[in-house]
Amino acid sequence: MTTSNLDDAPDGLRGFDDKPFIEATAEAKSRYGRFNLAIIGDSGVGKSSLVNAVFQRDWAEVGKGMPVTRGVHYFHDDSLGIWDIEGFEIGSTQSPAAQLREHLAMISARPANEQISVVWYCVHSTSDRLTPAAIAMIRELDAAGLPVVLVLTKVDWIRNPITGKYGVTKDLESFVDWLEHPTDRDTGEPITVPYERVMLTSTRDKHGKGTGHGLGELVAETLALSPEDEKDAFRIAQRLNLPWKREMARPVIGTAASAAAAAAAVPVPVADAALLAPIQLAMMGRIAAIYDLELKTMMSAGALAQLGVQISGQALARSFLKLIPGAGSMLNAGIAFALTAATGEGWLRLCEQVHTGKLDPAKIGDAWGQYAPSFLEVVRKIAEQKVGKS
Repeated sequence: MTTSNLDDAPDGLRGFDDKPFIEATAEAKSRYGRFNLAIIGDSGVGKSSLVNAVFQRDWAEVGKGMPVTRGVHYFHDDSLGIWDIEGFEIGSTQSPAAQLREHLAMISARPANEQISVVWYCVHSTSDRLTPAAIAMIRELDAAGLPVVLVLTKVDWIRNPITGKYGVTKDLESFVDWLEHPTDRDTGEPITVPYERVMLTSTRDKHGKGTGHGLGELVAETLALSPEDEKDAFRIAQRLNLPWKREMARPVIGTAASAAAAAAAVPVPVADAALLAPIQLAMMGRIAAIYDLELKTMMSAGALAQLGVQISGQALARSFLKLIPGAGSMLNAGIAFALTAATGEGWLRLCEQVHTGKLDPAKIGDAWGQYAPSFLEVVRKIAEQKVGKS
């Protein structure tokens, strides 16, 4: 047991083993890996605001930036890496393509978990054309096999007072039309600029308020362009689409519930309900990883121990057995399945509250009672299991 991690736990909790939770969290993080996004654009175009809006990480405040070379920084945590690459440096003796090519060569020599998956090339929405430097850099990215989303930033959205729909200025409409069918400024001949999609975004309204527009579409397009084996890492890193996380978490709950049922295939006394603890704690750890929560550092050891005892101890099983007709004092496969499934759903809801900033991690233990499975939820899970077998 990892009792050395529980020195601040109350005496009654010193025997609690948090190892299944910690190991499952670490295993899930390792399996999902890190999603690396490159963001390219001139200073002031709004790259930091875009990252903060989509991933809810303020790199400037956190100070996790690592200058790699002139004009390139790499920010990262467990689930997300950001390559912040400045636009073409005016006055450089290198061409835009050569300058970016040098940066990409440097990045390609980095470890596998730092390699770029998708690029956001950011351009201010008030521009009327892409500069020759921007076109050259986008072509260089395409030559390197990197999918590029052209992101127009700081869009001034205009709300129609009658329909309630949002639109943009005529000038921006003209710019977008040009981006859809780019032509040479001098000759009028069509030119090729190999970006995958043009996305119009804002992180705030023109008054500096609100949550912006176009961010959900940007997130969806980024997921679509991500390599298959990195899509889950992106789902974890982003903070705008909760349904994606639920879709990832529910199979974890199903697997844990089935494992609990197998553990209780031969009915056991409720006093032995603790045999479900490692299964349920591992489930909790994996779901916490999906919601990008580092609960081991966010909570005290005593709080984590108290929570674990509440969720996976004998008290929960005993309370339900008293209410289920004919259950007696034995824990069987059906009840073990239902308890674990319902507990997983409650834990998922709690993680969402922490993930969205609606619940202070320090208060998780006190809040669990609001998310713990009710008698009806457990009975419903038992019924669903029977229907599934029929």
